[in-house]
Amino acid sequence: MVKFLRRTSNRYSKLGKGRKKKQVWRRPTGRDNKMRERRKGYPARVEVGYKTEKKNQKKFIVINNVSELEKIKKDVQIIIGNVGKKKKIEIGKIAKEKKIKIQNLNVGKFLKEIDKKKKTGSSKIDQTKEKKESGKTDKKKIENKTTEKKK
Repeated sequence: MVKFLRRTSNRYSKLGKGRKKKQVWRRPTGRDNKMRERRKGYPARVEVGYKTEKKNQKKFIVINNVSELEKIKKDVQIIIGNVGKKKKIEIGKIAKEKKIKIQNLNVGKFLKEIDKKKKTGSSKIDQTKEKKESGKTDKKKIENKTTEKKK
């Protein structure tokens, strides 16, 4: 482990020269302090996560399409990249078949929601198609009525 020392602690006995108990970290302050400015050649500053070794660090693989998913083995952890809904559904189905866990997608829940939307027909595309078709039928009805009146 790295021991962080106060800047200029080697110069003065009151700051810890030859006295271990006094050798404590203090944040470097001052207008021209090189250590505060993190200049090259000066001692390291204490920062969150400085040279900490992470135990059991798991590696994630980012997947962007189905062919990348098919190459993967079971024990690897997966993250779906920036993909659209269509590809995400395909990836989800294949992952469910192969029993592969995806970190940033709850496959079962995601596929259930999509099935619900398909059954209820609440997707935006379906709604716009219905509106267009209903508009056409209304025009036909109006034309039929006008032709009947003329007769």
